[in-house]
Amino acid sequence: MEYKKDRRSAKNRTYKKGKKETANFNSRKKHNAGELPPESFVRKAVPADETIYRAGRLITDLPVEGSIISNLRKKGYEVPTEIQDKTLEALLEGRNLIGLAQTGTGKTAAFLIPLINNLIRKDPSGNVLVISPTRELALQTDTEFRSIAHGLKLFSTCLIGGTSVRHDIEKLRKPGHVIIGTPGRLADMVRQGALDLRRFSVLVLDEFDRLLDMGFAPEIQKLVEGMGRRKQTILFSATEDSSQRKIIDGLMENPFVVRVRTGNISADNIEQDIISVKDGERKIEILLEMVREDSFEKVLVFAETKRGVSRICRDLRRGGITADEIHGDKSQNYRIKALESFRNRKIKVLVATDVAARGLDISHVSHVINFQQPRDMESYIHRIGRTGRAGASGRAITFVN
Repeated sequence: MEYKKDRRSAKNRTYKKGKKETANFNSRKKHNAGELPPESFVRKAVPADETIYRAGRLITDLPVEGSIISNLRKKGYEVPTEIQDKTLEALLEGRNLIGLAQTGTGKTAAFLIPLINNLIRKDPSGNVLVISPTRELALQTDTEFRSIAHGLKLFSTCLIGGTSVRHDIEKLRKPGHVIIGTPGRLADMVRQGALDLRRFSVLVLDEFDRLLDMGFAPEIQKLVEGMGRRKQTILFSATEDSSQRKIIDGLMENPFVVRVRTGNISADNIEQDIISVKDGERKIEILLEMVREDSFEKVLVFAETKRGVSRICRDLRRGGITADEIHGDKSQNYRIKALESFRNRKIKVLVATDVAARGLDISHVSHVINFQQPRDMESYIHRIGRTGRAGASGRAITFVN
């Protein structure tokens, strides 16, 4: 292949030419107005042991029910993460809270553990409403709840688009302490008269910046207005946007704020670099050469459009790479199966739109590849946060023209 003749291997090119590539881009100033400059995607990783947070207590020391601790230990929890450690007491006390932490730091368990404990000890009738931006994140939160609350006679219901409306109405007729869902389906259940928002005293907006970015503010506002018994509001995210401050202030008073990250900075333990694609070069050929290398063990590729995702997946398969795709046009069952195949290493590459950039708990992703430059830094942070999770090292590569 011509690429091989003229350049070093994909591995060397990716991880050893970043600074040189960036210098060339700085001198030419070729990026368009509004685009992130290529140097935004170049950063050396800091060894993980320099960034690990060490809590002053073990999971067994947490001031929650022993049955919860037992379930957490069965899940392999030994010590709380920073966001879990620093938010626990405030949430147990019923305070409003804003939690900001990088992806892969245990934000879901951070709010589920104290809320489950409060349902047991304080008010089992004080139902919880969790709003998630994507179907995958809602399903993941539901699974996490069921494992932490196993055997405690607490029940959850997950309501997402792409599933049977009639089945969801039937589910809501059964007892449920925690309702988890996407804004559209939740709003639909309210319109159908199947979901009474007056039942809920606790509201959780998971990945709240993404919820607002995706245009869900009107739906969220209507859901909030219907929660006449709301006593506690919890917002969790990996990024914060100052332009959303007014909306947040309207949702909660005097929140306890926990920041375990500074600004919108990507994880320190992720090696970030770029590949410069010259005129006439085909990115798919470069991508194929890269993912054929053994070091690219479990690869998540992001593209901007659904059509682009399908095209990349097709070309990878034609090139002999096991791959699958997820995007908004795929059914929920298809998306679940594709994610499971990726988790279980039945496929090497998963190609996705930003539907996979938020909240998905996929362990041991070796590489995240941006087939196009992300439109903003928030999207970039969430994409590359799928690798280097829970203190592990990771690599992120961005193609730039």
